[in-house]
Amino acid sequence: MTQGIGPMLREWRKRRNLSQLALALQADTSSRHLSFIETGRAVPSRELVLRLADQLNVPIRQRNSLLMAAGYAPAYEETPISETHMDRANEAIDRLLNGHEPYPALVFDSISDLRRANRSALALLDGIADELLVPPINIMRVALHPEGLAPRILNFAVWRGHLLGRLRREAVLTNNERLATLYDEVSSYRYAKSVFDPAREMEPDMPDGQSIAIPLRIRALGSELSLFSALTVFAAPVDITLSELTIETFYPADAHTATVLHSHLQLAGADEPAPDQLVALRAAP
Repeated sequence: MTQGIGPMLREWRKRRNLSQLALALQADTSSRHLSFIETGRAVPSRELVLRLADQLNVPIRQRNSLLMAAGYAPAYEETPISETHMDRANEAIDRLLNGHEPYPALVFDSISDLRRANRSALALLDGIADELLVPPINIMRVALHPEGLAPRILNFAVWRGHLLGRLRREAVLTNNERLATLYDEVSSYRYAKSVFDPAREMEPDMPDGQSIAIPLRIRALGSELSLFSALTVFAAPVDITLSELTIETFYPADAHTATVLHSHLQLAGADEPAPDQLVALRAAP
């Protein structure tokens, strides 16, 4: 490592807006010892590095970097999702995606690359530019690119703000340079006035009092659909691959959307390929 454990811990502590005293109390150590670690006058034990990383909510990939900077072996493996060891996780993902039909559901990784999706999610991608569907398919590019879903999103100003805010927070939380670069790219896209009027950015199309979340309103499947989503992650993962997977499930925000999605799946029937054939998560590294 080119950077010692002290500066790395100090950077993470400042990112979490914690004082040395507050972090020391949370990690069951003294602020004096933590100060010595940050200035290079002391080397933390392996156990203390892990406790500090846990209290700082450091992603487990970066926890390995902290351990190596302190002179210890990495604690977390990165297992390809195709390995037999991952069969239980794959079964859980399959069950969730398939069980969520006829509503859209997808899986993406730490840099927002699509890893798997069910048939209903992939049906929403019909008609976007071919170059956006060349693997790896990045869901932020798909959603925000002028030749992606952007022209079909009816409340694009507010949905763009939601996605950019989510991406920016994740980049700060994880200190992931690739996410920061992606944010710079997708936030710089330029749109026709018919797609996005910057003057409306501060006056988003907010939901009415009957809504429970800001919906994604999109033209798809020959109709106008309204969906809200939820994010799911694996609890307490000890493998880097699983820790970086997020499952996003979409739900109908009105009865019309539910009817359209149910009808689409019934019409598709058995002629559509199975989700595994569409986005091969197991074939990814």
